[in-house]
Amino acid sequence: MNMITSQSSKNLLSIMFAFCIGAVNTLILYPHFFGASNQGLVVFLLSSSNLLMPLIGFGVAQTVIKFHSGYAKHERQNFLSFIVIVPLLVVLPFGFLAIYFHNTIATLLSVKNPIIAHYTWVIFAVAFATAYFEIFYSWARVHFKSVIGNIFKEIYPRFIIFILLLAYEVEVINLDQFFILLVSLYYLRMLMMMFIAFRIQPPTISFKAPKNVSELLRYSFYLVLAASAGSLIIDIDKFMLPQYKAIAQTAFYSVGIFTATLIEVPGRALFQILNPLIAKAINNQNNAHLVKLYKDSSINLLLLGGWFFLLVNGSINALFDLIQVDGYETAALVVLMISFAKLIVMSSGASNTMLLNSKQYRISLTLTICMAVFVYIGNRLSIPVYGINGAALSTLVVLVIFTYVRMAYVYRYFGVYPYSISTLKAFVIIGLLFAASSTLKLNILPLASIVLKSILITLVYGVLIAILRLSDTVNGWVAKWSNR
Repeated sequence: MNMITSQSSKNLLSIMFAFCIGAVNTLILYPHFFGASNQGLVVFLLSSSNLLMPLIGFGVAQTVIKFHSGYAKHERQNFLSFIVIVPLLVVLPFGFLAIYFHNTIATLLSVKNPIIAHYTWVIFAVAFATAYFEIFYSWARVHFKSVIGNIFKEIYPRFIIFILLLAYEVEVINLDQFFILLVSLYYLRMLMMMFIAFRIQPPTISFKAPKNVSELLRYSFYLVLAASAGSLIIDIDKFMLPQYKAIAQTAFYSVGIFTATLIEVPGRALFQILNPLIAKAINNQNNAHLVKLYKDSSINLLLLGGWFFLLVNGSINALFDLIQVDGYETAALVVLMISFAKLIVMSSGASNTMLLNSKQYRISLTLTICMAVFVYIGNRLSIPVYGINGAALSTLVVLVIFTYVRMAYVYRYFGVYPYSISTLKAFVIIGLLFAASSTLKLNILPLASIVLKSILITLVYGVLIAILRLSDTVNGWVAKWSNR
């Protein structure tokens, strides 16, 4: 686990820094400098581009990770050339259709909020740049070089928005220029990631198809469907809210979602390096190593996610008091529901990654599509009645149910289950500390309350984990920091 621990720790630091920038953007700059309506517009456009991105990328970012280690050295150049060229076959006709039907699409998306029509082009432009960035990032990850790419993936987009929001506040740029610069900087990121990937392994242009081209195309096609469905699960609520509610509601919801997804920080760091390692273990039929990766990822992600869950929900009211803009506090229940759903997903460890990199990847596709359908239906029924809380509730129910269904499939095909007695103890600790922190009221300034509660939660949680020895990896981190 040395390489996993090393790169995951570096990725964790960069993601935590990225979320700090994101917190400043989401909780301070957007509400005070940009306004809820403009914030909702940005969230809608970027979420819509995330829905479109898997289709443009044709699923090849994950295809790189799954198949790269299965090729001999002399075969990898053909494979990588093929990977870069294939999405262009999708982009060219799709781009033509997007341009030809632009006005029709813009009209459909802007029925409730007319301002959307003027900026529909941002959706397609960002989707293309992001799709190719992910391809070059996967190129680096299969060589276990994930740190720099992770900085571009997590920190870069938040930092450029930070700069653009400041420029907008001091009236250096207007709203039109904000979006033009935003798109331009996304393309700059794509080019920088391409340069890094080509330095790691210089390309050799080859139009010779890989030996298993039919399998690659079939897997990529399945990945298009799975990734599109996965994006629907993540972003469909932010896409649908403006169709039923004022676009400012999307801003309130995005603040709640951002705050809740803080607990995903450890998982996002770990999976940057864990994904290619699991693919390699499956390709090499190293079942013992695969089982260890699965079980370790489950308990470690649960413990780390539980810590972030407690930090976020223990001080959620004080956090919204800091914003001091009416309306944002309505997202408090959204934070609780989404963060709990994310905690359950994290407790399942690498279950989805194992299915996705195995011969059973069609199961992962089927489950993801079913999840997307149920989330869409849930949103259609709940958003008109309950607004942002309805969107969060449908996401919670679907994520929890399908997480355990996915774990059942992993048990069926791999004969291993990630939970143990340590898992039960961890859930009990998290539940008790959540109840205690929620009932503890401190009559002090919001920022002081957040700091004091965070210190108390961290100390008590760390001591309980160390005493009960729930994870050797986490215990090692706790001991290391205690010695320091």
